[in-house]
Amino acid sequence: MSDTPRYSPLHAVHESLGASFTDFAGFMMPVRYDSDLAEHHAVRTAAGIFDISHMAEISVTGPDAGVFLDYALAGKLSAINIGQAKYSLLLNDAGGIIDDLVVYRVGEQHWLVVANAGNRFQAVDALNHRTTGFDVSVKDESDATALIAVQGPNALDIVQHAVGLELAADAATRPEPTLDALKYYWSLPATYLGNPMLIGRTGYTGEDGFELYVDVQHAAQLWNALMIAGESRGLVPTGLACRDTLRLEAGMPLYGHELDLTTAPAQAGLGKVVALSKEGDFVGRAATEKGTPADARVLVGLVGEGKRAARADYEVYSGDVAVGMVTSGALSPTLEYPVAMAYVDPTVSDLGTVVDVDIRGTRLPYTVTALPFYSRKKN
Repeated sequence: MSDTPRYSPLHAVHESLGASFTDFAGFMMPVRYDSDLAEHHAVRTAAGIFDISHMAEISVTGPDAGVFLDYALAGKLSAINIGQAKYSLLLNDAGGIIDDLVVYRVGEQHWLVVANAGNRFQAVDALNHRTTGFDVSVKDESDATALIAVQGPNALDIVQHAVGLELAADAATRPEPTLDALKYYWSLPATYLGNPMLIGRTGYTGEDGFELYVDVQHAAQLWNALMIAGESRGLVPTGLACRDTLRLEAGMPLYGHELDLTTAPAQAGLGKVVALSKEGDFVGRAATEKGTPADARVLVGLVGEGKRAARADYEVYSGDVAVGMVTSGALSPTLEYPVAMAYVDPTVSDLGTVVDVDIRGTRLPYTVTALPFYSRKKN
């Protein structure tokens, strides 16, 4: 990889909107446009539009694509239907997490693997190394693909009113597909100005929303069409800063914070993502079946009082004994009290247990609580 910063196909759009930028996985990405808090609240109450074109899109095709993914990933991807999406994990032989992924089945012999930006090349390399013996092709399509997310209570209304965006009727979906009928963790083929694209309904904010996968050459036009559709519906451009507080409130893990190569899925509360019931071997199976040590730390939610937030890498104590480490933390904009995720010893992981977090030399009490911290009200 080059040390030269990379730019989203929407970079000029962000500059015109006055965005502040930060380096994220080698990309210069908008961290905010105005106020982190205003952008956060907009997503919770109306809608926000995110550029997440730094994410990696990997196409897996061929007669053995399904069984290959069953071997290469922790889940049973061959079992999902065309149009369906599934959260999965890419493990190493030791059962550690190389990346967490969303996988779409977009055809009879075609799956789309969406990896984190910072793990793009690791994911592509791991998948390619696992193709031996399978009639399958793995192709990195990240550079040709832009990804725009619209999240919030008004997301459906906005996407439906974007001029030039049409759902594609085909036998794999239904003769007359509708966006409001699209279920969570499903997708639909669509077109923008006649050009093929994909719409998913997954999300990383705890709100309803859509992900729009489009060719890079049409990204700016699509962004502008969505902004116009959202003018009367509360849509604001939103950056990575509020995306982080939104996903934290929703209890969603972030690779490099809650997940890494030294973390087993069970420690992160993701044991059910690993399909030990599926037939045959898969990478990381033996290590996962062996289990984790009895004293292995586990991920918990923590809630504090007042306004002082625990941050990543702050130590957690029980009495004078260090029992854990915070992985993510913030003063929740929605809940207005401090929330955090932390890996702690099993002895202090029960709900209701009170621990102390060392916040710049002062130990403040936090209570172990269930994740997520925030759940949206569903209609």
